[in-house]
Amino acid sequence: MTVIELSDEQAAALKEKAASEGLSLEAWLQKLTEQDRPATRPHRHIADAILENMQDVPQEIMAKMPEDGASQHDHYIYGWPKKEA
Repeated sequence: MTVIELSDEQAAALKEKAASEGLSLEAWLQKLTEQDRPATRPHRHIADAILENMQDVPQEIMAKMPEDGASQHDHYIYGWPKKEA
């Protein structure tokens, strides 16, 4: 249980909002926490996310991508000389 200290005015304002919906303060707060809870998605492997995002890249762009991009990333990002294989 968590205790939150409120002024009498703040507590009264919250109780008034709850009562306007026909709820007790506790029920109203519970309703708020359920509404604001973000929808959770199951975790997935990063490779799956990358593959999904890469599906939107046009084929003509993919054809121009270097085949050695992973092993030579410093060359393509920073312009460093390519490493010997």
